Amino acid sequence: MDPKRELTSVDLAALVTELGRYAGAKLDKAYLYGDDLLRLKLRDFDRGRVELMVEVGETKRAHVVSPDHVPDAPGRPPDFAKMLRNRLSGADFAGASQFGFDRVLTFEFEREDRNTRIVAELFGEGNVAVLDSTGEVVDCLNTVRLQSRTVAPGAQYEFPSSRFDPLAVDYEGFAARMEESNTDLVRTLATQLNFGGLYAEELCTRAGVEKEQAIEDSGEEEYSALFDALTRLSERLSDGDFDPRIYREDDEPVDVTPFPLEENADLDSEGFESFTEALDAYFVDLETTENEEGGGREKPDFEEEIERQQRIIDQQEGAIQGFEEQAEAERAKAESLYANYGLVDEILSTVRTARERDTPWEEIEERFEEGKEQGIPAAEAVAGVEASEGTVSVEVDGETITLDPREGVEQNADRLYREAKRVVGKKEGAEEAIADTRAELEALEQRREEWEAGGADATDADDDSEDIDWLDRRSIPIRTNEQWYERFRWFHTSDGFLVLGGRNADQNEDLVKKYLDRGDRFLHTQARGGPVTVLKATGPSEPTREIDLPQGTLDEAAKFAVSYSSVWKDGRFAGDVYMADPDQVSKTPESGEYLEKGAFTVRGDRTYFRDTAVGAAVGITCEPETRVVGGPPSAIEPRTETSVTLEPGQYAQNDAAKRLYRTFRERFRDTSFVRKVASPDLIAEFLPPGGSRVVED
Repeated sequence: MDPKRELTSVDLAALVTELGRYAGAKLDKAYLYGDDLLRLKLRDFDRGRVELMVEVGETKRAHVVSPDHVPDAPGRPPDFAKMLRNRLSGADFAGASQFGFDRVLTFEFEREDRNTRIVAELFGEGNVAVLDSTGEVVDCLNTVRLQSRTVAPGAQYEFPSSRFDPLAVDYEGFAARMEESNTDLVRTLATQLNFGGLYAEELCTRAGVEKEQAIEDSGEEEYSALFDALTRLSERLSDGDFDPRIYREDDEPVDVTPFPLEENADLDSEGFESFTEALDAYFVDLETTENEEGGGREKPDFEEEIERQQRIIDQQEGAIQGFEEQAEAERAKAESLYANYGLVDEILSTVRTARERDTPWEEIEERFEEGKEQGIPAAEAVAGVEASEGTVSVEVDGETITLDPREGVEQNADRLYREAKRVVGKKEGAEEAIADTRAELEALEQRREEWEAGGADATDADDDSEDIDWLDRRSIPIRTNEQWYERFRWFHTSDGFLVLGGRNADQNEDLVKKYLDRGDRFLHTQARGGPVTVLKATGPSEPTREIDLPQGTLDEAAKFAVSYSSVWKDGRFAGDVYMADPDQVSKTPESGEYLEKGAFTVRGDRTYFRDTAVGAAVGITCEPETRVVGGPPSAIEPRTETSVTLEPGQYAQNDAAKRLYRTFRERFRDTSFVRKVASPDLIAEFLPPGGSRVVED
């Protein structure tokens, strides 16, 4: 039995009940470890120090942990942690809630000047989003831009499409949901009612029904027994009637649950006072066990992941069918309007004329009722009037259609066609998503076959071979190492020197005041609107010194300076760049002059790079790190697995980033790897300002 790494919907329902006990605790500080582990340190009047951990990476969990199990604070807090400290310091924890029966938790914090919500998505790729009181995203760990939803700073947060909630259904709804299935009892509970495999089997066992009994052979007897078992489970969750257990197999932790499960009766178990205490002990025990094993070749849980991907495909196929039906219904309504043009036009004209005479909606409705009694066809077609919305509903060809009387038949029909087109767009997005999921499923099945055959490519282990075809690998391990300079524009020259560029006036100030040292070079375009560019002669741990920089490095730094300036933004293909030493750069203006923020005075002789051609490339590296990089083509192309060269063109920055993202996905066999390390948002960070286009080979 493979160890549990993600909390289930049932686990989260139990967790929400327990976390309510900490309401009123004040947040002291927030920490972020790596890019997936959030720690919230709180102070509770009764319990003292409270540590809440939320992890959304390979392991997905959220619970209170013992102070003894808290990792040491990271050295330099990232911007995300700083933002949380600024918003939440001294705020009261107001409780947690679960979004329906989904694996999404919302933590509420209240402060006199602002309220904040932290949404933890404990599914898929995982994410944490911070929302203000209006639901707008302040910041998030991962930006999501899908056809179905968007999670990005400045946008309104959109929850994922809500799944069926079995804890909120009555018997009639439960039985109807079961009847819709064409498989057996346990699979219907697992997928259609969203219980997952373990709790689906547990409900069948508690109800005393045959798990693999087909739905077509089942009836009220089985449904009643299952619903009773479901009701008892739901009541224990809402009442907080827990008896938490950690289960072990061969002395190793494999599961943790809020109450004992009959399905785990053959495993050794250990009881705890609270579920969150059991979760803490389980994940500490799990990490300790894996560390002791020291990287042995464990078989990945292919079967569970393959089953999960298949469930996703089933859900996506259902969504596509729903979109098709919705789009067809909207088109049918529009066509019915044209098929009954005269009748509909008469109704709209009648309402419009009446409203122009300030006739109240109630009186308009009464007149239609009188017309029905007189057998007037137009009146008989009116299904209702909605005064608050200013609309009228008609019934034609068996369709009930809501119309805006301020518009004519054509405009109302066009609105319905536009809605159908919008739904078709959602369908196309779902089809693209299902293609990605099927590709991931195929890769999983292939890796399983290779593992069982003993193939080396089945693992994510490092491969020291120098001729790895990364583009053709089915699975590429993610290797990251965040650096201090990544908040700036940056690249490494062909000779290995670091070049930094400011993204705004504040960063221009920082580069000159904090990072321009003896031996470095200051570069800027002759044209206004360029970033400060600093060519570092030495690394952060090396003593500053004067050195002779290679001409190739100087040329690449100049190309970088001109490419990320207004020269590119204005659609020009070349510009002048000058270079100066650090002691020539000053924030003190000439007498009678004023320097804006981010601007500097350069005194003395300068070295010019005349008519420097613009040029930028964006590519993906796979070793020693997996990431997207960008800069002058001569510096980027040799060190990336694949790259795209750009020049000024017609596509806006975000559109160009999406095009490059699609290009990279086509080039790499492991499309999920591209999504993780080179999303459109990450690519956009390396694109010059203004429009771009790809330079064709």
